[in-house]
Amino acid sequence: MIKNIFFLLILSFLSNTTFSQEEEAKDLPLTRILFVLDGSQSMLGRWETGTKMNVAQELLTEMVDSLKDLEHIEMALRVYGHQKPVPPQDCSDTKLEVEFSKNNAKKIISELQSIRPKGTTPIAHSLELSANDFPDCDDCRNIIILITDGIESCNGDPCAVSRQLQKKGIILKPFVIGIGISEDFQDSFECIGRFYNASNENRFKEVLEVVISQALNTTTLQININNQWGKPTESNVNMTFSDNFTHEILHNFIHTINSKGNPDTLRFDPIPTYDIQVHTLPPAFKDSIVLTPGIHNTIIIDAPQGSLVVNTNNSPQYNDLKFIVRESGKQQTLNLQSVNFDEKYLTGNYDIEILTIPRMIIENIEIEQSKTFTIQIPTPGLVTFTSAAPGYGAVYKEEGNKLVWIYGLNKKLMYQTIVMQPGSYRVISRPKNAKESVFTSNIKFTVVSGGAQKIVLY
Repeated sequence: MIKNIFFLLILSFLSNTTFSQEEEAKDLPLTRILFVLDGSQSMLGRWETGTKMNVAQELLTEMVDSLKDLEHIEMALRVYGHQKPVPPQDCSDTKLEVEFSKNNAKKIISELQSIRPKGTTPIAHSLELSANDFPDCDDCRNIIILITDGIESCNGDPCAVSRQLQKKGIILKPFVIGIGISEDFQDSFECIGRFYNASNENRFKEVLEVVISQALNTTTLQININNQWGKPTESNVNMTFSDNFTHEILHNFIHTINSKGNPDTLRFDPIPTYDIQVHTLPPAFKDSIVLTPGIHNTIIIDAPQGSLVVNTNNSPQYNDLKFIVRESGKQQTLNLQSVNFDEKYLTGNYDIEILTIPRMIIENIEIEQSKTFTIQIPTPGLVTFTSAAPGYGAVYKEEGNKLVWIYGLNKKLMYQTIVMQPGSYRVISRPKNAKESVFTSNIKFTVVSGGAQKIVLY
């Protein structure tokens, strides 16, 4: 029965993707499932039609048999609490009974039938040793399915062990199937992994089918990056997918609108909980995303954008000019943008600082949906400063009765040319070897667009 239901689940999943079954089989990674089975004394307890162990043996046998012909699946079996009786308590009682290999389903089934519950419940120690049960493999999906009817009894911390295994990238988030466990202990298992409590035999069958389906199937996902009107038209931006628990970067995809005008469909592993960063300016985030296996998932991220460009009338002096973009009221640099190229930003208000001489600061620019905010820089002029000897000096802009420093001259040079914006200025300088302040030079000058001039300092 389980075998038939399982294959119906697989066929239903494949038929709902945009990929053929041949492509799916070719692209599926090797998935390695380690069954960690509770063989402690409490598994002798009665549970409807038999002992808990009898039910687990029967259902796991059917499940292993249903998986034996799948090319991209390998299985292994670890059991704990089945070698040493209690009392006394032996917290080292855990063993990898069947290691990972191809075509080992019969061996696992045979071993399952031979288990006789005897001992204690060293869950943490079993999980810790399971790290070595998976042979080295760069592209494998390592999954643990823990089946137990009781909590840790050896003073271990299964939650801490699970976190370490996940953070090290050894396993994906484990599945935990509880057999008739009290709701009072549910928190003890949810920190280990994705917990399912089977209150009766039928529920145990359903849970096992769901867990196996999630363990084997990738699912499909599309990201709708919405504009301000809720339409998924924003695109062509990188999206980083990270594991919500380990913070490890799992995927990077540049968002794409497909040939039908819809956000592209991606295949994803449904087991991790994801955080998404959309690398707009500034970035947009969505965290704690749980995918529903076997169906097409749609995630909506609001990121309405407009564009900003600073034009220079093709002035050759400004070919490499850049400007700083900040969110209004914030000091942190958001972007260092080149002139004459438009860049997208989330809708909102921004301040910019154009690295001309003098610098141009424009505050509270409003970026609107699908519109381009354009700033035109006046054509600059050229000013060459010469002197008979090195010295000290700076250029100031005249603003009413005030002088505002805008540029410090190089004290080692006697000839230097700078590109300046039109306006009224003053250069104040003094030879380096002069020992009296009266040798200070004070010269006013005006810069006009497209003009060039030479100023002799002293």
